[in-house]
Amino acid sequence: MRDDAPPSSPLAQPEPLSHGLKQRHLTMLGLGGVIGAGLFVGSGAGIAVAGPGIVLSYLIAGTLAMLVMRMLGEMSAAMPASGAFSVHAERALGRWAGFSVGWLYWFLLVVVLAVEATGAARIANGWVPGFPQWAWVLVFMLVFTAANLAAVKNFGEFEFWFAALKVGAIVLFLVLGVLAIAGWLPDTDPVGLANLTGQGGFLPHGAEGVVSGVLAVVFAFGGLEVVTIAAAETEDPARNVARAVRSAVWRILFFYVGSMLVVVTLLPWTAMEPGRSPYVAVLDAIGVPAAGQIMNVVVFVALLSALNANLYGSSRMVFSLAERGEAPRGLLRVSAGGVPRRAVLASVAFGFVSVLLNLKWPDSVFLYMLNAVGAVLLFVWALIAVSQLRLRRRIEREAPETLTLRMWGFPWLTWLALAAMAAVVVLMLTDEGARPQVLWSAAATAAVLLVAWVREFRTRSTSSAPSPKRN
Repeated sequence: MRDDAPPSSPLAQPEPLSHGLKQRHLTMLGLGGVIGAGLFVGSGAGIAVAGPGIVLSYLIAGTLAMLVMRMLGEMSAAMPASGAFSVHAERALGRWAGFSVGWLYWFLLVVVLAVEATGAARIANGWVPGFPQWAWVLVFMLVFTAANLAAVKNFGEFEFWFAALKVGAIVLFLVLGVLAIAGWLPDTDPVGLANLTGQGGFLPHGAEGVVSGVLAVVFAFGGLEVVTIAAAETEDPARNVARAVRSAVWRILFFYVGSMLVVVTLLPWTAMEPGRSPYVAVLDAIGVPAAGQIMNVVVFVALLSALNANLYGSSRMVFSLAERGEAPRGLLRVSAGGVPRRAVLASVAFGFVSVLLNLKWPDSVFLYMLNAVGAVLLFVWALIAVSQLRLRRRIEREAPETLTLRMWGFPWLTWLALAAMAAVVVLMLTDEGARPQVLWSAAATAAVLLVAWVREFRTRSTSSAPSPKRN
């Protein structure tokens, strides 16, 4: 065994980071981290291709995300670490796997961070046209960099209240929707099932429409992974991550599927306008004043929340890579309060570069970068599943008492999830709009894997080389 090989014990090593996050922060991060603009705005694209069958699309995609989160929760409860699935992949498959998934996920976060900052800036520019969009981006980046450079509890408080607002908006939407469906709101009549069975029926485009809907919505569930990264900075990581995963996955599935069911029950799916939020359409239909502006505020908060979470997640991921010698050692400097400030600054620096590329070349350079990370989430999820298959047996053998959260139906549901991911990739390759994302993401993944294998080869060559003879 190499001197730099990961420890054979599945138990986590002590983290030098702060433990300032509380259980409430982690729980709300799990609930709010995945509820973003992709749901509030992007769900309209899914309805356009699936009709009312979008409910099934969300159910399928949400179930896949829930299975992945359960696997990740099992490993993180047994081995909490700031690098989460990157650490797990290294222990299960070797350094190449930890290096590859860690850097790909970091790249994904800092590129998506640019989309979120630019999207929030566009909304703010609409409210205050005299303040240029680039200046709003600068303000947001500075504010959240400061929040992440301070004590980790500041990040936790930001995310707690942001997530609380998003969750509150979803709950209020569900309550108003159910009342409107039942005809209990002023000037409303019961709608019945006409919108679910009319306009071509529940599956107007058949099973193919449901599958297309899955492709449109599956990536909206990305973001759940940050919960297991954050768990390492709580007082009792093993217990807290198990509780957060248990409470989050079912509620998120309920919010997504429930809100989509309200949308397609209240309104004909053919009435959805491209680029317009289905939530705004429903609120307008039931007579909520200024529905568009209300939803703009919710989307604005969702974007800033995701920006904050992605900056946190990217800094902890690159810090974990540095801990294992897979990133510059200079990123290991930790403040007196236990914050990896250099890792935060490195992540936000690349985030600034991504934002500038997005502002200047949104349809060329940045589009290529965005396509390069478009399907990376599936690669991350696949490595999580493979790692869980390998580590579960090892944990049962070496430290079974740490299995406080277990994957359902192991190993069959893990294999089923892997098969579903492979099916999504194949379907994306057959879809003209999604194909570039798969190809560019495959190229990015291959490039990172090549670097990882070259590093691995050099490490083995160095360790096997004979020591120089001494006189």
